[in-house]
Amino acid sequence: MASEGRRPLVAGNWKMNGLLSSVPTVEAIRDGLSPALADKIDVLICPPATLISSCVAAVYGSVVAIGGQNLHARPSGAFTGSISAEMFADLGATYVIVGHSERRAYHYETDDGVHAKALGARRAGLRGIICVGETMEERQQGRALDIVRAQLAIGLPKGATGADTVIAYEPVWAIGSGRTPTATEIAEVHASLREMLDKLVGEEAHKIRILYGGSVKPSNARELMAVENVDGALVGGASLVAEDFLGICRAYEG
Repeated sequence: MASEGRRPLVAGNWKMNGLLSSVPTVEAIRDGLSPALADKIDVLICPPATLISSCVAAVYGSVVAIGGQNLHARPSGAFTGSISAEMFADLGATYVIVGHSERRAYHYETDDGVHAKALGARRAGLRGIICVGETMEERQQGRALDIVRAQLAIGLPKGATGADTVIAYEPVWAIGSGRTPTATEIAEVHASLREMLDKLVGEEAHKIRILYGGSVKPSNARELMAVENVDGALVGGASLVAEDFLGICRAYEG
């Protein structure tokens, strides 16, 4: 449940999915947001880098924002195949995901690397969505709070603000698995992250949004978005289907 002053954000991460033929999905999301709902929430789609330019054009003049899924920390250089924050900004993107668990697991990204990338996002004027989350083994060991707090403490740049930073809690074991933590478990983690933000950035902590991600779908979105300190969602597979993603956005209707 987003507190006063923190506008909810519903973000879709398309991961390595989508071709030019997928752009109509973004257009359907754009057209499916009622004016009343568009006044209440921020909406973001993070398509593959190959589609950013086309998606930016598709949502021009609407409330839907477009973001990247990953970035190189440096602004330019001899880094074949990499994309900098400045390149994303040049295409019209306004957000970028940093440190998603799949990047950590499959590309061995570290908390220090996440920190560097978050600084890169801020340098280019992008809002960095810094991801944190524990594995099932870490949760069963009772280490979930310690893990996410440590990830946040290292990954969050000094001086982070609500204008340049979003946090996303995604329990690794819930992503794409169909399993979702209980509302009590989510509330506990989000409260702990909020407390950690308060220690790290002081009063600005109350302006930084904390999203929940991990098997969010229309059928559970209203319950999940009502949890204390949940300021929106980072949606995976459901964001690939316009009506499903809109169904999650509509958790904020009424």
